[in-house]
Amino acid sequence: MALQLRIAADVGGTFTDVAVFDEAAGGIRLGKTLTTPSSLIEGMNHGVGKAGADFADARLFLHGTTVAINALLERKGAKTALVTTKGFRDIYEIGRINRPEAYNLFFRKHRPLVERALRVEVDERMDAAGEVLRPLIDTEVEAVARRLEEEGVEAVAILFLHSYRNPDHEIRARDILGRMMPNAFVTASHELSQEYREFERSSTVAANAYIGPRVTQYLSEADRVLDDVRFGGKFLIVQSTGGLYDAAQASRECIRMLESGPAAGVIGTRELCAAIGLRDAIAFDMGGTTAKAGVILDGVELTANQVMVGGYAEGLPIQIPMIDIEEVGTGGGSIARLAQGKSLRVGPESAGAVPGPVCYGNGGTEPTVTDANLLLGRLAPDLFLGGEMKLDVDGATLAMTAQIGEPLGLSVAEAADGIIRIAVTQMANVVKRVTTARGLDARDFAMVAYGGAGPLHAVLVARELQIARVIVPNAPGHFSAYGMLVSDLRRDYVRTLFARLADAPFDSFNAVFREMEERGRGDIDSAAPERLDIIVKHAVDMRYIGQEHAVTVEVDHGAFAERDVDAIKAAFDAVHSQRYGYASSDESAEIVNLRLSVIGVIAKPSHAPLAAATNAPADDALIGVRAVEFGVMGGRLETPLYDRARLLRGHRVVGPALIQEYASTTVLLPGDTLVVDRMGNLDITIEVRP
Repeated sequence: MALQLRIAADVGGTFTDVAVFDEAAGGIRLGKTLTTPSSLIEGMNHGVGKAGADFADARLFLHGTTVAINALLERKGAKTALVTTKGFRDIYEIGRINRPEAYNLFFRKHRPLVERALRVEVDERMDAAGEVLRPLIDTEVEAVARRLEEEGVEAVAILFLHSYRNPDHEIRARDILGRMMPNAFVTASHELSQEYREFERSSTVAANAYIGPRVTQYLSEADRVLDDVRFGGKFLIVQSTGGLYDAAQASRECIRMLESGPAAGVIGTRELCAAIGLRDAIAFDMGGTTAKAGVILDGVELTANQVMVGGYAEGLPIQIPMIDIEEVGTGGGSIARLAQGKSLRVGPESAGAVPGPVCYGNGGTEPTVTDANLLLGRLAPDLFLGGEMKLDVDGATLAMTAQIGEPLGLSVAEAADGIIRIAVTQMANVVKRVTTARGLDARDFAMVAYGGAGPLHAVLVARELQIARVIVPNAPGHFSAYGMLVSDLRRDYVRTLFARLADAPFDSFNAVFREMEERGRGDIDSAAPERLDIIVKHAVDMRYIGQEHAVTVEVDHGAFAERDVDAIKAAFDAVHSQRYGYASSDESAEIVNLRLSVIGVIAKPSHAPLAAATNAPADDALIGVRAVEFGVMGGRLETPLYDRARLLRGHRVVGPALIQEYASTTVLLPGDTLVVDRMGNLDITIEVRP
């Protein structure tokens, strides 16, 4: 019998979400369980069981995990060495000498992942054209390997000058180090990025080495468990681009899975927008640990070619393509504390899955955002996770009173409302970073809200930003896992090649594009579960002559094949104008990098339209009335509670209201109006006030 299940698992800081797609029957089954930090695969296995599925019946297992980003942010990676060109051991620490906070006397620059004593120089050198100036001596690399082995190094990053033009020296050094250090994780910069900027490349390869042993161990453990449960299909990982790649590639290029789960949510948002005819949307994801935001513009997810992990001021640059996602440490489990001077702070520390919020009854002692929502009446204590987990109201009340309320002279409701308002402001700021900071007006977008805590706070964040429309998809608590089910296999390539547009060497450009496409098709074919249709996207990084930084411009390949300089320049001017507010059609431009994406299209689950309401009123879905505190938005109000499963297409609900479902609750404020669309999404119109 042919295997017909496709299993997706999104491991978050608090919950593990599982979505199972039955390719024969067409339905999607869901499972949710607390994340098991000591053995993440155990939580996934439990979630698959709760979804009524078995790994043995699956042909695809799609996985998104926070293991890579957590290892980097928490500085819990391997003992790492950096092998680099003689005279350049300090580029990794010197960086760009940015001073983003000019008047901050306590400013600290980025802290490297590799200590200076383990940055080792090798006397080799390529020039900027990729020609050998000083040959690599194998015996010198062998001596380095012996030294690092004696030092107990677990991972080695290799960064040689100008290897993006000619990687021969890096390849030889990698082979020698790998042979002489068989237990170490060895990675070279050209495997991750063939783009110029030595500091960014050194930071990227150092980060890949730093997290490599932990990620490889995690994937190996997952492989063993999958073998034990008789999984015989393909094991694919979600990249930060939202595309999939196989576990073998993920074990080498670990850094590509930094934003694994959040990226899948943005891909899910893109597919939802396509289904309902929405061109522009903000993807707003709030889970137990963080809140994330991305953007869909003209039906396409916005991407970035470099991110600062750890923030712009003190973060480390990672130079790989990824979906442009901003996040903040504000989730359902974010802890509220009083800082110096009795100022209230929310996050970034999270109670996580263990011990979790106080109301979970698992040993948590400090009030969190989830506790605040419970005490405001926005969570039903007997309906959380479909009634599987009873919430402890008394415990949350005692913690809120003792640690926040009494010290500030506030009632329990006032303290809880203050926590929510601070959290909402922090989340609104993260949305601004992917809209306003990118030259976009958040008011021009609808917001798609998901994650277990997203629908609880979406209308509050929308009001803060004067966004008039919020859409809550089906099963928002499992939406990132759903996003994995609609993701495609993907490989991204970049090649630095400087040329003025006016006299661009199009023959060379097209040869590079062909080479990258052939490599991408081979990678896709090796990872694909069956023969897939291939889509190829071409782009270039461009800038005006004299500029330092470039913008990425997606260009139809026909413009290169036909040498249409005017079309390429017009596309660049349009992107530059959107990003920076101006463009100059008279200024000359140059190309810096060529980019190519190869996408293997996997068949997507489709949703049947919801049954129409006909004459059935929305009150048929009413399951109770709760006293809910809305603070400045209306005070304490008797609020109807609806069962989302009973809401039909065309049903209309006017706020205040709570919409209850298995893994999430949607809050409507007074003045908001909800209509269930044909696909079952909750389409909310916000009463925007100046």
